[in-house]
Amino acid sequence: MKTGNSRANVFGLALYAMLFALCSSAHAQQPMKVHRIGYLTGSSPSAMSARIEAFRQGLRELGYVEGKNIVIDYRYAEEKLERLPALAAEFVRVNVEVIVTGGPQVTRVVKEATSTIPIVMAQDGDPVGTGFVASLARPGGNITGLTSLAPELSGKRLELLKEIIPKFSRVAVMGTSTNPGNTQALREVELAAGAFGAKLQYLDVLDPKDFENTFRAAGKARADAVLILVAGTVAAAHRPKIAELAVKSRLPVMYNRREYVEAGGLMTYSVSLADLDRRAATYVDKILKGAKPADLPVEQPKKFEFIINLKAAKQIGLTIPPNVLARADKVIR
Repeated sequence: MKTGNSRANVFGLALYAMLFALCSSAHAQQPMKVHRIGYLTGSSPSAMSARIEAFRQGLRELGYVEGKNIVIDYRYAEEKLERLPALAAEFVRVNVEVIVTGGPQVTRVVKEATSTIPIVMAQDGDPVGTGFVASLARPGGNITGLTSLAPELSGKRLELLKEIIPKFSRVAVMGTSTNPGNTQALREVELAAGAFGAKLQYLDVLDPKDFENTFRAAGKARADAVLILVAGTVAAAHRPKIAELAVKSRLPVMYNRREYVEAGGLMTYSVSLADLDRRAATYVDKILKGAKPADLPVEQPKKFEFIINLKAAKQIGLTIPPNVLARADKVIR
């Protein structure tokens, strides 16, 4: 009897082990879920390369591997904003899980295309003012992400201009009134200018062709410097030309993006958009894990960059004080 029981026990254990192995094998063979997200921008691949790489880096840091557990579809309007609605419609048609938008004009188009697919703003100057979210703390809809809104920027930009041009009293401000965030940015500059005792001359740029006229107007009004506000896609494809006009006018220009300085402009003190894109990956991760955009607060910038182009300074006969150069994050020589 004992021998029979032993054989039965051995048979039972063997059967259990076999069933366990089969179950484990079946479980192991279940395919890993591959998430599909879309990234839409109004710019070109070359203009967005640093930001895209920062976004991909952010995803890698969170454990995502492209082609293994996540697929990213990139769409570029190549500065042709009329293409955006069709590109947004593509993402809606294939039902991506999340759409990341590279700027406010893109967010506007995607918002009109879907009210259900979560949207992550990589950057926006005034998401409350544009109506994308109810508030930064509680977005309330299908949109969340990051804002490039930083009230202290305007004061810092004017302070730096004051340091390199001690006697500056008049500043030409170039913006695009139709761009989201332009009004808010101008308001901040006006408040900061009051503290510095500087007079502002606002010049509206609605078309790339307007830049020649605006630089001419700034020179005629004897502006000591120029501050670029929110030029957006109006200026994106014409950065070298803008830098040339600044040299021709012999005017120091403070830009709102590093790309202008890399294209020959004088200097920028601005939000690091690459850092915002890297942080956008965190929102994608939370949404893929079940969080709702309505409950994810919009975050503000944490990283800023001060870049000076000494070549541009030499072209207009401007000497940058050593103490200002020492504070720069990057100096182009």
